[in-house]
Amino acid sequence: MRSAADETGYASADVEMRIPTSVILEGLLHDAPKDHVTLNWIIDHLGARSFGIIMLIIALVGLVPGASPFIGILLAVPAIQMMMARPAPVLPRIIAGRKISTPRFVRLLHRVIPILKRMERVVRPRWRTPFEATKRVLGLVILLLGATLLAPIPFSHIIPAVVVMLLAFAFLEEDGVLLSVALARISHRLPNEGAV
Repeated sequence: MRSAADETGYASADVEMRIPTSVILEGLLHDAPKDHVTLNWIIDHLGARSFGIIMLIIALVGLVPGASPFIGILLAVPAIQMMMARPAPVLPRIIAGRKISTPRFVRLLHRVIPILKRMERVVRPRWRTPFEATKRVLGLVILLLGATLLAPIPFSHIIPAVVVMLLAFAFLEEDGVLLSVALARISHRLPNEGAV
């Protein structure tokens, strides 16, 4: 079976035709096994886009009150692997092998895909940056943002989690303009965050 990444050709960073992330996820709906899926299965089928999707999911969970310390530590896993220019994230076995029922997975995608399609009208491929260099820099930034999630300050987790989500989506859509602006703003704020 060919993965969604193979069908779109995105596994090559030099791809000319950019397939929206929402279309890639729609492909997962057709390929999903009947009983259950795992994060490993999702990563295998997303190829190079798996880093962005995994960070998006982790940051989304990070919005849940009380979950931010665990999420801050978990974000370090894909962040460090991005800095090492790994082709795809490798999560801890207990997390990567966790089973998700296919009906539940399908319901989740049916909710997420329409939102992504609306975002894709604004966030789109612009001013593409070198793929590997961007991945390394973004990994460092995500690692630092994840560290701010460890701060025991009420509601302090919301802004870093939202920023990680936006960075992940900009990375997925190769929006170099949004990435550059966001990274420039973050570079000014992170030293102050660390000082708190």
